[in-house]
Amino acid sequence: MEFSLIQIILVMVVTFIAAIDQISVLESLYQPIVMGPVVGAILGDLNTGLIIGGSYQLMMIGSMPVGGSQPPNAVIGGIMATVFAISMNITDPQAALGLSIPFALLGQYAVILTFTITSPLMAQADKFAKNADTRGIERLNYITMALLGLFFSLIVLVGLISGQAIGETLTKVLDPWVWNGLK
Repeated sequence: MEFSLIQIILVMVVTFIAAIDQISVLESLYQPIVMGPVVGAILGDLNTGLIIGGSYQLMMIGSMPVGGSQPPNAVIGGIMATVFAISMNITDPQAALGLSIPFALLGQYAVILTFTITSPLMAQADKFAKNADTRGIERLNYITMALLGLFFSLIVLVGLISGQAIGETLTKVLDPWVWNGLK
């Protein structure tokens, strides 16, 4: 299944908003159980989006960062599982969930990269706080959120553009026992 330019742009916008929501104080829109149906509706298959989003939510429900470890990112994982399920017409959610994990790992790397890039800004945030410059602190937060949203959108763009090709290649190359392993 090929996606239209409008669908790709809408999924990227939704991903950008979900990335920002992940580190802001919004209403947890980034959860897979919300993003799955939204992305599914954009791509023309609300039902698959709901099934995949709910399945991914159940898979990630106990995942939380402990110490220095970071679980795969639920935002990109849920979105990409939905993209794979719809683009490859996967009827079994477990296979789509397995295919999305590399993208979820890239999402977590994007979070780490964003925080690494913006960590030097903390000294500036301290200066803004010392001078009671709340607008300056807000700008630094907006920069961080925009950067994370951009990284997430780019990762999902790669998945949207190459997702079908990746899926077709995997279905041709992999034996049925590998697909059973993904389940």
